[in-house]
Amino acid sequence: MKMSKNYENLDNTFNIESSIISTEKESVNIEVSPSNFVDDIKKDYDYTRGNLYSLIEKGQEAINGILELAQESEMPRAYEVAGQLIKNVADATDKLMDLQKKVKEVTDDSAKRPTNVTNALFVGSTAELAKLLKQNENDKKWTQNSKNFSHL
Repeated sequence: MKMSKNYENLDNTFNIESSIISTEKESVNIEVSPSNFVDDIKKDYDYTRGNLYSLIEKGQEAINGILELAQESEMPRAYEVAGQLIKNVADATDKLMDLQKKVKEVTDDSAKRPTNVTNALFVGSTAELAKLLKQNENDKKWTQNSKNFSHL
């Protein structure tokens, strides 16, 4: 079966025949349990932290080497490269600190939920609100009077 006329010239040139291949897609359900989630976070944290430490150490070695080269050659370009390396190592150390904050945000569930809600919202007109308040006031008076009469 030919794919389309657009590819017919290519098929003739390479002396092949094009055909449509149908593929079936399987849906895979992946269940994420809280323990797996925490384990994955820990693994990712350890991996990222190790990589950042490695980058920082290699950057330190590169800085030492380029500073020696810059001092020996006294070339401005060598000092420029040294400055860029120092900046890159400083950025890597900042990323290491940001990693700590991000892990704390991800693992801290209590920060996501409100502890208590103290605001109440009335939806209605001012006349309805006045009527509700007056009714509430009358209910309080009735409750106080019934307490007074209960002692008799």
